[in-house]
Amino acid sequence: MTPGPAVSVIVLAWGAEPYLGACVESVLNTIEPTDELVLVDNGARAAVDALPADDRLRIVRPESNLGFAGGCNAGVAAARGDTLVLLNSDAEVWPDAISRLVAAVSDPQVAIACGSVRLADRPQSVNTVGNPVHYLGVVWAGGYGEDAERHLQPRDVSSATGAFLAIRRAVWQELGGFPAEYFAYHEDTELSLRAWQRGYRVRYEPSAVAIHHYEFSRNPRKDFLLQRNRWLTVLTVYPSRLLALVMPMMIAFDLALAVVSLRQGTVRQWGRALGSVIGHAGLIRRRRSAVQAASVLGPAAFADLLVARIEPAMIERPPGLGVLNSVLAAYWRLVRALL
Repeated sequence: MTPGPAVSVIVLAWGAEPYLGACVESVLNTIEPTDELVLVDNGARAAVDALPADDRLRIVRPESNLGFAGGCNAGVAAARGDTLVLLNSDAEVWPDAISRLVAAVSDPQVAIACGSVRLADRPQSVNTVGNPVHYLGVVWAGGYGEDAERHLQPRDVSSATGAFLAIRRAVWQELGGFPAEYFAYHEDTELSLRAWQRGYRVRYEPSAVAIHHYEFSRNPRKDFLLQRNRWLTVLTVYPSRLLALVMPMMIAFDLALAVVSLRQGTVRQWGRALGSVIGHAGLIRRRRSAVQAASVLGPAAFADLLVARIEPAMIERPPGLGVLNSVLAAYWRLVRALL
């Protein structure tokens, strides 16, 4: 029997995909002849059909757009490699980036490794080097806009970025992949936190570089998914004692978000997110039971993965953020003392 490829790179495509050709070319110029690139066409037929043929390129076409979470799950299901690499379709890898990321997860203690994702228009500046996770479930691109020279040492991170990460197939199967219900956003954080709970580590590998045509944007659909999936992650992944302690601040924070949304005319998305969380109550109970049963990480150790201040550098600092962070940090000190 012919052995399968050692590495499967999985890329999702949707919409116009102006950078897909460059992404695919960078991967095919990097991987070995025995590796493969699995391209999931989530609704980008024109861009996908325009790609040149290559024996290492395999196309997967779901019947509908499965989003990032479901699309990655479909790509993994079709992939044959022992190591899986997820890469955004608007990113390009530097030479040896994939092999260096794969090497980082060869350590059996490491579940997931993410690379140094740089801004395409400023390749010496960081897009993300792993994502901080606030105790309220808010996540952002770590190190955004900073000089990449400040991030040249490998280190553990709370959450890997789905823009460019590697994971062994066996670990992916053990963790069950992404929760398909998320559709998009927070699935990389949820997977990373569950990896930590299973006793693994999540690492940042600076020598694995990808440039990303990143543009921060907001729209009603994204706002809904971010809000809903943040709650789904906290309610299923957080240890019970920690969840009970952060819940009062979660509720207060979200009521404040509702007031802001009302003033901005976006309260409908806040309401939709709340309704969806309530509608997923059964799923939350079942998933929480399974996640907590598999956890070997105590609440205090889990809390070590979280930060006290919300500091996303990719958006303009809103009025009152300094005061909010002071309140959040004081509350977190109380939580940590009670843990």
